[in-house]
Amino acid sequence: MSPSENLITAILERDRNIIYHDASQKPAYKKLNKSMRPLIADFTEYSPLHKGHRHCMMEAKKKVPEGLFVAVVPGPTERSGRGLPYIMTREARARAAVNVGADIVVEGPPMGIMGSGQYSLCLARMFQALDADYIPRGFKPVEGFDQIMERISKGHGVAPKPYKMVDMNTREIVMEGKLEEDNYVIASLSRSLTKIGFDFKNKFIFVKRIPDVSGTIIRQAVLEGELSQARDMLPPETIKVLEQEMTLNRAPLHDLRDIENILKTVNEYRKEELLSLSLVDENTVEKLLTKRPFENLNQIQKCISRGFSTHFQHRVLSSLEAKVDKETISKYIENYPSLIRVLNYKDKHVLQEFKNRIPHRRLEIWQLKKEIS
Repeated sequence: MSPSENLITAILERDRNIIYHDASQKPAYKKLNKSMRPLIADFTEYSPLHKGHRHCMMEAKKKVPEGLFVAVVPGPTERSGRGLPYIMTREARARAAVNVGADIVVEGPPMGIMGSGQYSLCLARMFQALDADYIPRGFKPVEGFDQIMERISKGHGVAPKPYKMVDMNTREIVMEGKLEEDNYVIASLSRSLTKIGFDFKNKFIFVKRIPDVSGTIIRQAVLEGELSQARDMLPPETIKVLEQEMTLNRAPLHDLRDIENILKTVNEYRKEELLSLSLVDENTVEKLLTKRPFENLNQIQKCISRGFSTHFQHRVLSSLEAKVDKETISKYIENYPSLIRVLNYKDKHVLQEFKNRIPHRRLEIWQLKKEIS
């Protein structure tokens, strides 16, 4: 038996309430208590956590052996930055992260219903809230990227512009052309950190990606129930969590959407209701109103504007699924993180260390809540 749409519907309903709640809360600020133990903050989706992720984690821990490793794992709606469903819930992804070596896992933003600039800004604000001492990021070696990493190491933001990369401090063009996804994320994050005034000089730990690890091959193997095809790419801890989730019919989730509710939204919402939803533009709404009623997702996708990103259409589908309005997303970003939600942790001693490290922020221990089954 595979996971059902009922599970997806229940998760989306719960997470919609979380987003509205978090958007309405102002973050609590108190005096920062700078501890002696450095904090390593890494953002990764872990869908699923593969050997490339583990390599980046271990390299960071090797460089800062006394560091407290905090993984920021998105997030509400369980949709990736590409707008696609994650392979497992964030509870399961957090469990795999702790089993592999993370000390603390905290909840990241709802990437799948945000623009890339919006979720990059949220991540920057999370690193600021954590007062991160180190930020490990995996990169793919390409010509010219060394110069970008050098600028970022100096604390300079590098802004991605059309077909060029610009140093935000000197206004110099650092590189001509476009960056691939992982490298683009690094530059985009440096831009967001610069915008909020967070000093990241010498904080990035750049880790060269290891070869022969493919998230696409891994997800296909899981979908087919043939984990043996991807066993060389996955740590045993991830395989164990995946197998547990599959036994409980909670994975794989990456091919599942709440189709019934998406169809209901596009077929029944008024024009102003559709326009209010995050990422949904007027051109898309006009096409939806003209072409409805719809019977499947392919018909809907043909009406969605292409956008600036190749993943934009999937993000809009996720927005139609989540039904969170633009104003709420704006408030969510403005207040993010209104609290720091701990998804999992190594042990009680580590959790107390983390609490001592960031007494200036509200914490919520998520794993004490009951998971949706």
